[in-house]
Amino acid sequence: MSQVETQTSTMKRLFGNQQLLLLLVWFLMVAVFTAFNSIFFSMAVFGNILLDWGPVVLMAVGQSFVIISGGIDLSVGSTVGLSGVVAAFQMQKMMTNGDNQWTTIAVGTVFAAATGILIGLINGFLITKAKMVPFIATLVTMGAAAGLAIVYSGGAPIAGGPDKAITLSVPWFGPFSTPGLIVVGIVAICGLFLHLARFGRYTYAVGSNEFAARSAGINVNRHYLKIYALSGFLSGLAGMYFYCRLGSGAPTSGYGGELDAIAAVVIGGAALTGGVGRITGTVLGALILTTTTSGLIIIGVAPDWKQVVVAILIAAAVLLQGFKSGSKGGGK
Repeated sequence: MSQVETQTSTMKRLFGNQQLLLLLVWFLMVAVFTAFNSIFFSMAVFGNILLDWGPVVLMAVGQSFVIISGGIDLSVGSTVGLSGVVAAFQMQKMMTNGDNQWTTIAVGTVFAAATGILIGLINGFLITKAKMVPFIATLVTMGAAAGLAIVYSGGAPIAGGPDKAITLSVPWFGPFSTPGLIVVGIVAICGLFLHLARFGRYTYAVGSNEFAARSAGINVNRHYLKIYALSGFLSGLAGMYFYCRLGSGAPTSGYGGELDAIAAVVIGGAALTGGVGRITGTVLGALILTTTTSGLIIIGVAPDWKQVVVAILIAAAVLLQGFKSGSKGGGK
């Protein structure tokens, strides 16, 4: 093999490892932002980045399962808002009754998760029974959940819950807070389910070829219901996460969350056509998004430029997928 062929092979292996590339991109971003303002490289900033990362990665991990299965979930942001409002009202009621604060937080978490699961099941029902395409089905629930959150809350944040909730967001384990550590655990479990469990194998199979999956005996409709319920569940937890972060349930807390979730998944290497994607890529994609937001603010650039950076990253991720597909095709 010639030297040129060896270099080409090395480049292909490098570009073929998207997780490594994303990690290098993140380190480069940290270096650039630190060069502009040394304050960026501090425990306080990293703690804030991880606080922002929590709800984004929860939504994005749920979105990963959906996209790998060949679908899309536009309702995750609205689910976050409605789940947070429902949980806030329940916790407000319990505090009025004089219930224990930790019990109140636990019950609020259950209400938020249950709200998310309900919306996810509605999505699954519209797709499997009403035969709506995922884009339309989740667009319907996106609008409905956003409207209900506004109507239910009167358009204002719902406070009056346990004071201890907001103290949970204070970092104590390095840059990690209690909700942040819980998110890491949830993401790890989801990663194991996707990559090592039968549930994950079914998800890849359905996304790669639904007809073949049915022929193999997979109950595709039931699996879709589970996937969208999982996405709703994680979005519901993100709603509770926002409550702990803000100290109230805001109906708009998940505004634009669906776009961040999809962007994180695509940047992480998943294909919108289904059948391709990894949780590690999604985790790094979400980390890059939140690092971009914090970095731009710290160096004095309008955060609106985040959308430009994200657009460039998405374009680069899609081009990289095309490069890898072309490389595989060329080798046949």
